[in-house]
Amino acid sequence: MPAKVVVGTQWGDEGKGKFTDLLAIDATHVVRYQGGHNAGHTLVVDGVTFKLQLVPSGILYPQVVPVIANGVVVDPWVLLSELAMLESKGIDVSKLVVSGNAHVILPYHQEIDALNEAALGDSKIGTTLRGIGPAYADKADRVGIRLQDLVRPAYLKERISSVARGLAGRVDVDVDALVDRLLTEIAPFVTPRLTDTVALLHDALENGARILLEGAQATFLDIDHGTYPFVTSSNPTAGFASVGSGLGPRDITEVIGVAKAYSTRVGSGPYPTELFDEVGNLLVERGHEFGTNTGRRRRTGWFDAVMVRQAARLNSLSELAITKLDILDTLETVKICVAYELDGQRIRHLPGDSDDFARATPVYVEMPGWQCDISSARTPEELPAAARDYLACIERETGVPINLVGTGPGRDQILYWTTPA
Repeated sequence: MPAKVVVGTQWGDEGKGKFTDLLAIDATHVVRYQGGHNAGHTLVVDGVTFKLQLVPSGILYPQVVPVIANGVVVDPWVLLSELAMLESKGIDVSKLVVSGNAHVILPYHQEIDALNEAALGDSKIGTTLRGIGPAYADKADRVGIRLQDLVRPAYLKERISSVARGLAGRVDVDVDALVDRLLTEIAPFVTPRLTDTVALLHDALENGARILLEGAQATFLDIDHGTYPFVTSSNPTAGFASVGSGLGPRDITEVIGVAKAYSTRVGSGPYPTELFDEVGNLLVERGHEFGTNTGRRRRTGWFDAVMVRQAARLNSLSELAITKLDILDTLETVKICVAYELDGQRIRHLPGDSDDFARATPVYVEMPGWQCDISSARTPEELPAAARDYLACIERETGVPINLVGTGPGRDQILYWTTPA
């Protein structure tokens, strides 16, 4: 390593959890560096399904120290529920550590989230209504509550009282009741886990640690580089791995981009390769394209190499991991978007203007499908020629080498890819 980053290259739901889980075999620490419980990782291990929202994927390995870092916003009730779920399945959760600088999502953040979406009407963002955006807004406004505040009851009450005064007339906050809940329901379980995670990670690196950093959501939900305003409230891109964890940029030696073999999106926003036909429906059904947390049906479309090419630039991708290749098994033909048509011109880059991106139409390369079950493939040679050609086209069009390919949901349904000569 010493530190690797796993980042989504599309609009999220790429299957980052599976590859983080795979890479965690060789890690000593797995660090969640941004986002909240608005994104979920689904892992299937020995037939047992784990749906994680806040806890880093590496918790399933006994040698890994899972870390929730300072860049994350934490709903403490969701965290406790997730830990209880893991314990019920025999997972040791005692090793989890949490940054005291991580900000807390509180019930009034969820109320504000719902009010904001309702006010936008038909222009709503399509948030998960989990309070993520309002919690990050409070952080930027410097009125946020941090987990370390739970160890100072008087200060905690003062801070929440100040927020409540600012929300008067919009959201009613019962300060005493909320403080009591935090001190009785949350503090006894969370405060023993709080630590200076920045010092922890740097000390670990000095002692030869191998650190894996995982973000939530993906590149084109990044608040600075995504399809604004239809984005998340933080920076899932690899650059924020340093900010959200406290590790310096020179500590990061590798950035692994994860992409589905097709594309999906949840919520509103432009989507050039979106499918509205029977193929789109087939991808939903075969890919089980429903949100881990919300159950919302995902929008589906063809693989967009223009987007992943941009993701490679933004994240300095060193390699790609392709998930869900098996979902395309039944298709007679498959397509990859290699460019856009915009105002009569063909372009191979993502338009900088969001309105232009919404008007762009895809230019496809169409290829034969393989029309056979690849779920048992464990080497490139076991893939049909058409599937190998499809992967080679993705490499060629994105300019990023593929290292890993997922051929099913199971932990073992994976192959290491090398481009055929």
